[in-house]
Amino acid sequence: MEVCFVLDTTGSMSGLIEGAKQKIWSMANDIVSAKPKPQVRFGLVGYRDRGDAYVTKPVALTDDLDAIYEELQKFKADGGGDTPESVSEALHEAVNSMPWNVQRDVFKVIYLVGDAPPQSYSDGKRWQDVCKVASEQGILINTIQCGDMAGTAEAWKAIASNAGGAYAVIPQDGNMKQIAAPQDKELQELNVKVGSTLIPCGSDAVRSEITTKQSRAEAAAPAAAASRLSYNWKTAKTVQGTGELIDALKEGKMKLDDVKTQDLPEALRNLSPEELKAHVARKQAERETIQTRIAVLVKERDVFMQAERSKLAPGKKADSFDDQVAQTLRAQAKDKGIVFE
Repeated sequence: MEVCFVLDTTGSMSGLIEGAKQKIWSMANDIVSAKPKPQVRFGLVGYRDRGDAYVTKPVALTDDLDAIYEELQKFKADGGGDTPESVSEALHEAVNSMPWNVQRDVFKVIYLVGDAPPQSYSDGKRWQDVCKVASEQGILINTIQCGDMAGTAEAWKAIASNAGGAYAVIPQDGNMKQIAAPQDKELQELNVKVGSTLIPCGSDAVRSEITTKQSRAEAAAPAAAASRLSYNWKTAKTVQGTGELIDALKEGKMKLDDVKTQDLPEALRNLSPEELKAHVARKQAERETIQTRIAVLVKERDVFMQAERSKLAPGKKADSFDDQVAQTLRAQAKDKGIVFE
């Protein structure tokens, strides 16, 4: 599955953007719960309009959700003010510049989320043309309108219709509510413990990135940290992306004998090969013990979250951003043989 969020980041979208920052791990955790378990890549395109700090700000599709989370944290709601925004340019960036998988059996979807209609420039892109290209490439475009600004509904419905997607309208702020699960507190504590088993490995920049990802996770709110830990467990990772030695060894991407001394944390560089092997084995054992408990809590938490979601009965309106993503994915992914519980 490949999912790209195209987000209006002008001043009126502050509520939605801040909510997305808190819910991205929860949404991803829901997505990866599909059967069969999909390999998932996420991308982002923030957009504003000409005359603002930027027109589009893309983050390429990647399976490193930690990296997506980091970039999303940088998005701030600002600019705008003249109603129409550069929607067509943003969609063009998402469809034509993202590294989409060319295989037809991959479920590919864009979520266009904003509150203002498309700007029309004589020298600009046309959303009509972009939708045609998206359809040719098997990319669905779902549109989620925030608020009730005049002129947006007509355009959002037309974009979705032209690209095989679905249209929905939600409150201006996205209406995302963070659900606290009974397991969150202990999972947050286990997040710190599993972090103590990390062995960053690679260049200075790579090792620093691993440390930063873990620090950011430990600073997150309990529900977000728990959702990240759940997502990592389901994807058999401790840190998303590359650069963590124990994950790399488990995945067969690295052999301990081939690790260069300068790629290790400074505290491990003076160890003999035997000492390093013993140290890695201890950290592996510690991690396995921690992850055994994580597995129990994640399953319990999934049951709890599913019960909370079931309270949104079929006939009841799903008026939040994450609800709309969950519902459309469940309906549309079936065509690719992907089923959610």
